[in-house]
Amino acid sequence: MYNNCMKDNFFEKVYQAVRLIPKGKVSTYGQIAKFLGQPHMSRQVGWALHQNPYQGVVPCHRVVFADGSLASGFAFGGADVQRKLLEKEGVTFTQQKVDMKKHLFEFI
Repeated sequence: MYNNCMKDNFFEKVYQAVRLIPKGKVSTYGQIAKFLGQPHMSRQVGWALHQNPYQGVVPCHRVVFADGSLASGFAFGGADVQRKLLEKEGVTFTQQKVDMKKHLFEFI
């Protein structure tokens, strides 16, 4: 698919993009891939976040699925931890999903 150098560079770009998401907002894996000019690499965005070496710096908990659902395999404790982190920032939920109309961050 692509070599490790390209992967590492892509992962670093993912971490930079995720740092742009403000508190109280969320983005999706697909949005981040599209923002980085790689619209078909949303799964790789997820892989990058699962390997996030910058815990506490890169707010990977602010990345959710397009329908507002949380990642069951959230790298740092599961969906319950992800939800608690989002709620602490003021993100609200409707029927177990993030209220995307209210909290979706749009990259410019």
